[in-house]
Amino acid sequence: MKRDPRFDILFEPVKIGPVTSKNRFFQVPHCNGMGYLRPKSLAAMRGIKAEGGWGVVCTEEVYIHSSSECDPLVEGRLWDDDDIPALAKMTEAVHEHGSLAGIELQHGGYCSTNHYSRIPPISPSPISVDSYAPIQARAMDKSDIRNFRKWHRQAALRSKQAGFDIVYVYAAHSGTLLTHFLSRRINRRTDEYGGSLENRVRLFRELIEDTKDAVGDSCAVAVRFCVEEFLGAQGITSENEGKEIVEMLAELPDLWDVNISDWSMDSATSRFESEGYQEPYMAFVKSMTSKPVVGVGRFTSPDTMLSLIQRGVMDMIGAARPSIADPFLPKKIEEGREDEIRECIGCNICVMSDELSVPISCTQNPTMGEEWRRGWHPERIEPRNSDDGVLVVGGGPAGLECALALGQRGYRVILAEASQELGGRVSRESRLPGLAEWGRVRDYRVLMLERMANVSIYRENPLSADEIFEFSAEDQFDYSHVLLANGSSWRRNGLGRIHREPIPGLDKLKVFTPDDIMDGVLAKGRVVVFDDDHFYMGGVLAEKLRREGHDVLLVTPAPDISTWTHKTLEQKKIQKQLMDLGVELATQTNLTAAETGKVELSCIFTERKIERECDSLLLVTERIPNDGLFNSLNGDPERLTNAGIKTLKCIGDSFAPATIAAAVYSGHLAARELQAEPQEEVPFLRERIQI
Repeated sequence: MKRDPRFDILFEPVKIGPVTSKNRFFQVPHCNGMGYLRPKSLAAMRGIKAEGGWGVVCTEEVYIHSSSECDPLVEGRLWDDDDIPALAKMTEAVHEHGSLAGIELQHGGYCSTNHYSRIPPISPSPISVDSYAPIQARAMDKSDIRNFRKWHRQAALRSKQAGFDIVYVYAAHSGTLLTHFLSRRINRRTDEYGGSLENRVRLFRELIEDTKDAVGDSCAVAVRFCVEEFLGAQGITSENEGKEIVEMLAELPDLWDVNISDWSMDSATSRFESEGYQEPYMAFVKSMTSKPVVGVGRFTSPDTMLSLIQRGVMDMIGAARPSIADPFLPKKIEEGREDEIRECIGCNICVMSDELSVPISCTQNPTMGEEWRRGWHPERIEPRNSDDGVLVVGGGPAGLECALALGQRGYRVILAEASQELGGRVSRESRLPGLAEWGRVRDYRVLMLERMANVSIYRENPLSADEIFEFSAEDQFDYSHVLLANGSSWRRNGLGRIHREPIPGLDKLKVFTPDDIMDGVLAKGRVVVFDDDHFYMGGVLAEKLRREGHDVLLVTPAPDISTWTHKTLEQKKIQKQLMDLGVELATQTNLTAAETGKVELSCIFTERKIERECDSLLLVTERIPNDGLFNSLNGDPERLTNAGIKTLKCIGDSFAPATIAAAVYSGHLAARELQAEPQEEVPFLRERIQI
């Protein structure tokens, strides 16, 4: 296929100081849970992106000195020369495909608690650290500022030695020392580094000049700057100080990478922000500098990218999450396959991985994070090892991904779905408030499957064990492998994390589950939602019911609402939205019993009990695997053998209920492992520290 000539402009080279990007696609710095602990994994992941056509591929935050570390989070490190070889692995992988490698040098200032190094944090002024830790940062004196400039210069020189083409001066997000100097809230100094905006910008300017002096002969010097902090007059705004800072430094760096702060705003989920949401804040930058400008906004549409370039909003299309969901996004546009892009759904499962200090994962892209460990490639897969047919039962996220990967391997695949609609839980959940973009998980896979001549899809086919046994012998339905993706169902008895026995009295109330609400069953009157799941479901259902006019009380044993969504950067937004809607919230509270017309609640600390009126009780606790079909088939091994079924496997939520990302991964893994060669002697490949 040929590229649409409309998109030719996206593939024009862009000069960035002394280096040139082959196109306008710029993978901005993003965290990944690999960092200094897993350099092979990191290099393989970044190398795949370069192969996928990104003109520039950057690191995550790379900490430059032991006075700033973020353990137990796993980011990059460049404290001394011994850190150079690990980072050089990445530049080599990126350069192999003709892309530029960028490094984001970081010092976290007072946001670095330094639990590992035990060095007191530093800040422009004395201040408590940015967490609940009983630690305060000390104010930097002039010698500290000189040392910081020295550390940054040394890190820039080491970056050049490691092979990087672009070196960042980082003043974006709320957790960077330069941002702290820029902030009138944090910087209370009375010397030449505090007070007026010009003084607060002084260190920023000096670091850019230092970096250009150190490596500017062969490396581009980029600035990453937050133009809007959403703090009103107390912070940087795109209307005032953000614009003034850009004007002061306009021609000094070789490239401007601009965004908004804090991280929860910069990487907002699709539940709260749509594609291109940052443009209103950063659109002014391009008019103030002749240097290339990069911006982000979870761009997945080539038409949006084209518009941004043509309208002069930016020179290069920045992306973090879209490059995770589809590392080959540029290549697909270049080859005229833009309809095959795996579009980011904005769920922030990638962020959650980094928050947990584990290698990055992605709902849309199950190969993300497995490039080195499993040798998985997002666009290539090992061919089939036989002419056997495969039956996949269930068209939810696990079944769709499994059928797609098997089809790509060349197997003859039958996909049977009990309902008319494919997508399973993805389709149901994408109809909930704010989750529409999650439907992309279904849409991409259905599109690709419908193009495959070796895949047959049978909707409205709820297969029984007897039918599977019988059909396996028919020529029309010849298959030797059966993979079951029947999903899961929400419990109706209250079992979950806090209740290991059913909640008493549930027979006296009208009890609903998330399945009921998503099926359109109507709750009545005053609704009590009991959330012992703690991810997004309880909060989003409370929102839905409130928008439908119900009085809603949301009860959870957790310290706050949807507490696991701290890991996806949206907890505060969820709780604020529910409060704004008038949902009553009861945190650190257990649901202990139900009675006619009311529920009994208790404090999780004191066990003090209160009663609240309740007409409808919605239980969001845990799910039961729908493994009945598997158990029926697995319980008759002789009949399996006689039917010629060599493989019987349960995948996705029907094996172990978890996230949509876990279901997609489970389906992909099952497809990769079908008739695969036995594993090597190391069952779980991991990176080891060499002693």
